[in-house]
Amino acid sequence: MNQMNEAKMVVGSDEWCAFPSLNIPAIKAKVDSGAKTSSLHAVNIQSFPRNGEQWVSFDVHPLQDNRKTKVHCEAQIIDQRFIKSSNGDKEKRHVIRVPISLGEKSWSVEVTLTDRDSMGYRMLLGREAMTGRILVDPEGQCLLGERSQDVLAELYKSPDIRTGGLKIGLLASNPDLYSNRRIIEAAEARGHEIQFLNIKNCYMKLDATTPEIHYRGGRVLNDLDAVIPRIRPSMTFYACTLLRQFESLGIYCLNTSIAISQSRDKLRSLQLLLDNGLDIPTTGFANSPLDTGDLIDMVGGAPLIIKLLEGTQGKGVVLAETRKAADSVINAFKSLNANILVQEFIKEASGKDLRCFVIDGRVVASIQRVAAPGEFRANIHQGGHAELVKITPDEKRIAIKAAKAMDLRVAGVDIIRSNKGPLLLEVNSSPGLQGIETATNEDIASRMIMAIEKQLLHKK
Repeated sequence: MNQMNEAKMVVGSDEWCAFPSLNIPAIKAKVDSGAKTSSLHAVNIQSFPRNGEQWVSFDVHPLQDNRKTKVHCEAQIIDQRFIKSSNGDKEKRHVIRVPISLGEKSWSVEVTLTDRDSMGYRMLLGREAMTGRILVDPEGQCLLGERSQDVLAELYKSPDIRTGGLKIGLLASNPDLYSNRRIIEAAEARGHEIQFLNIKNCYMKLDATTPEIHYRGGRVLNDLDAVIPRIRPSMTFYACTLLRQFESLGIYCLNTSIAISQSRDKLRSLQLLLDNGLDIPTTGFANSPLDTGDLIDMVGGAPLIIKLLEGTQGKGVVLAETRKAADSVINAFKSLNANILVQEFIKEASGKDLRCFVIDGRVVASIQRVAAPGEFRANIHQGGHAELVKITPDEKRIAIKAAKAMDLRVAGVDIIRSNKGPLLLEVNSSPGLQGIETATNEDIASRMIMAIEKQLLHKK
């Protein structure tokens, strides 16, 4: 037994390894004997035939919290398997077999491909790859050698930045949000200069001859080529006044002030959707609590959904399961002078809805959002999860038409499947990227930048 152990390599809980055939010279792996299968971070995964065999192309961001560094890879597919993740979700993944280098040793391992951007490591080394070769010291880290930032910079030399890039402003509130980080990374990777603009730190000069927008400290922003608005609901009014000023200066806004304003008014947005021949769940709106009874009957009685007009990300949405509960909740909101919508409850949806991401009149990705156990509404912000889904041609048509009706160039269109067919729930003007990028492996952020390029680069 001792002789066998001496022949094995001792590693820590994480180690640097390499995949020479994939041109990945260094990637830090979590060494996990509790996991059966090894997995590698991969995005933009596409299968294709080659010489009668199935291959897969994919991009790897090998360094954690760094999406600027990207390696394009290709490998033969040896299998497809359903893998259960640590949070219990099942995902169908491509499996490849490639040589791995760890310390001074190399051997072939099976690796599944999945987006690990939200995980602590871009690589997980499972026990199948370790059997007969490795002993794990869980108290150790990088026992086979560390990689300094200088070494990593040399291994992954930055690609040449293209000239003639655009000057883009990202108008938002929190630079650390996943969506905002991804947009900045995507713009820089495509050779553009992008700056984060905190909405609160922007102010404007209204003047007939020299109108301006300033940023804290007095920096003038009139030289921007484009603005990407990512506006939280509480900042809608002020942000839209800023966007109107950018628009008056001839600066391209990926979503306009008018489109954002009307998308944030839930009642107005539903009226616009109906005006464009799009179906929604039966909805009622009233001001006086004296009309509560008829309002409930109007949408088919209980159970029903009650929504605050100003709510977002599932906040301010209540399921009233009985008529008495509905009457109490509606009157409670009315006593607070809150504006609400009352909407029929689509029981057959079973806590699921679709999110279609539309850019420039095309559905670039779609997911199904599934409610957390015990919840009635699909919401990944409140414990739900997202999964891949194939939408129908009719659902795709509805999503595109909804974005066009709201005049949004970028939109998250929410659809629910009912016995009456697909129904529109909402059109979001600042849809989040994390859930849909993670579930689909699509680079949505780059597609947003490409939409700006399509509009402006030919004018440069």
